Amino acid sequence: MVIETKRKLHCIGCGIVIQITDSKKLGYMPLKTRKSANDKQNIYCQRCFRLRHYNEIQDVSLNDDDFLNDISTKKALIVSVVDIFDFNGSLIPSLHRFVGKNPVLLVGNKKDLLPKSLKISRLRQWMRERAYEGGLRPVCIFLTSAKKSQEVGTLLEKIEKYRKGLDVYVVGVANVGKSTLINAIIKKIVGMQELITISRFPGTTLDKIEIPLADGAKLFDTPGIIHHRQMTHYLNKKDLKIIVPQKEIKPKVYQLNPEQTLFLGGLARFDFIQGSRQSFVVYLSRDVNIHRTKLIKADEFYKKHIGKLLQPPYFENVVDFPKLSRFEFSIKDSVDLVFAGLGWISVKNKAVIAAYAPKDVDVIVRKALI
Repeated sequence: MVIETKRKLHCIGCGIVIQITDSKKLGYMPLKTRKSANDKQNIYCQRCFRLRHYNEIQDVSLNDDDFLNDISTKKALIVSVVDIFDFNGSLIPSLHRFVGKNPVLLVGNKKDLLPKSLKISRLRQWMRERAYEGGLRPVCIFLTSAKKSQEVGTLLEKIEKYRKGLDVYVVGVANVGKSTLINAIIKKIVGMQELITISRFPGTTLDKIEIPLADGAKLFDTPGIIHHRQMTHYLNKKDLKIIVPQKEIKPKVYQLNPEQTLFLGGLARFDFIQGSRQSFVVYLSRDVNIHRTKLIKADEFYKKHIGKLLQPPYFENVVDFPKLSRFEFSIKDSVDLVFAGLGWISVKNKAVIAAYAPKDVDVIVRKALI
């Protein structure tokens, strides 16, 4: 139910129709706030208000079918934004089913988080291979950091090259930096900063934000999809700020003997079960605590220290954090063991390993990135 007015009110942050009945759904605004607002004010839904003023991230009940079905009926350029640091957790799993013959420009955001020693050509080829595995055949792979405005101009040139007069749909899961990228694009187009949060764009039934282009076509900013297979889905805002890296990742190398364990905070666990003594390289946010112990003592160590020595989650959040499930792998080649939404561990030599994470979090083995 939407509050009755002469016209529906839209949030100027995300384009959603304002509603006052369900705080867990898109467009929610507290009734008290709605009553005190007038139609001429800048109206924000609660999610956009918190994001704008407090940098808080709030999940919304949205799945890919909510708007990807619409994309399948359009002739447009699809710009799929992924987080390079969390590639597997940020690639929309079902996107290939909806794009049809539409061209896909795959944009790898947050390249500034990866070690500078990583060659761009290798990263681009690696992303192409992973996209192919996910059923996508991108016409171009572009690497950027939304925080660096000089790179956004080059991205716009790529968009112009491949859209050929078509509309553009920008898609991505939550927390890949898509909104930052869109704001940077708008600044380049019209010379205004953060236009999404200070101007009114028309919302539609699919809750997109429409950005007009010079030739009459439009660039659509679509809502971020909540990826329920990511670690981030199980964390509150305090824990989330710890695991989402803000600076270049500094790899940490651990020389392990068989039957040793690494705890990635209290969020995940890595067991080296069998193999020769070797190095394992951990790629995580700098703020996540890593602890080593003997495998035989690992279960007891976790029960005793989760929320204290093993953070995040913080102590007050432990009761709501799900139990860890075990996944075992026999490694023969150089691979990355990935915890979706958290990071990865590089395994270079033959080994039998086990990984622990909340049961619904994707834990996979992929071709090594570095």
